[in-house]
Amino acid sequence: MKKLLILFSLIIFILSCATVPYSQRKSVILFSSEQEMSLGEQAFAEVLKTSRISEDKEKVELIKRVGERIAKVADQPKYKWEFILIDDNNTVNAFCLPGGKVAFYTGILPLCQDEDGIAVVMAHEIAHAIARHGAERMSQGMIAELGQNIVALAVEKKTPEARKAILTAYGLGVTVGVLLPYSRQHEYEADYIGLILMAKAGYDPNKAVEFWQRMLKLQEGKTTIPEFLSTHPNDKNRIENIKKHLPEALKYYNP
Repeated sequence: MKKLLILFSLIIFILSCATVPYSQRKSVILFSSEQEMSLGEQAFAEVLKTSRISEDKEKVELIKRVGERIAKVADQPKYKWEFILIDDNNTVNAFCLPGGKVAFYTGILPLCQDEDGIAVVMAHEIAHAIARHGAERMSQGMIAELGQNIVALAVEKKTPEARKAILTAYGLGVTVGVLLPYSRQHEYEADYIGLILMAKAGYDPNKAVEFWQRMLKLQEGKTTIPEFLSTHPNDKNRIENIKKHLPEALKYYNP
């Protein structure tokens, strides 16, 4: 049984490799694009049911205008792009679900300040979608669970205390050593791809540095967890990473 599980996991890795656009990183994704988009549609329907959609026509049109410009250069003809603004001033966030469903919270607009700032966030979120980060995270969770099952079989003859200790160590090791680093890598990757997308759409990628400097200032004085325990990079590291990629992104910029 253990040999079959190990063989199965190796087959998964061999048959499910994908390539992330722009970064050319190899990723393991166990879902088809159709499955991923279907999950995105279901999640978006739930968001629409449970959220208060903004009725501010000017702001809603601004979100749609920026989104459509960046979606056009994202070159994903199968995606059914939609852009909404959720009326929640306490949430400083935005997200893009698989298949192109983008939501901004009104709470992030003051931090964006203007159309360029919105483009920074929009391009970053759209980058997550075209890189298929959501599907990759779900796939990593499935693989981690498979690994846990293999470990459980390997230690089934040990004492209950030993099994518990080993499985706990496995879970902690996978989380801190694999899942969290990949999550941070996704953020860095979305920053990088986002710079290129906003540049292609005619927005100045230099504005990304200014946005994240404002985010850094917003976080000053707040309790933060160490980066190695976080799903997101430290803002200072993020800014430096963006600066590193600016020369490449500016090659696509034609205002």
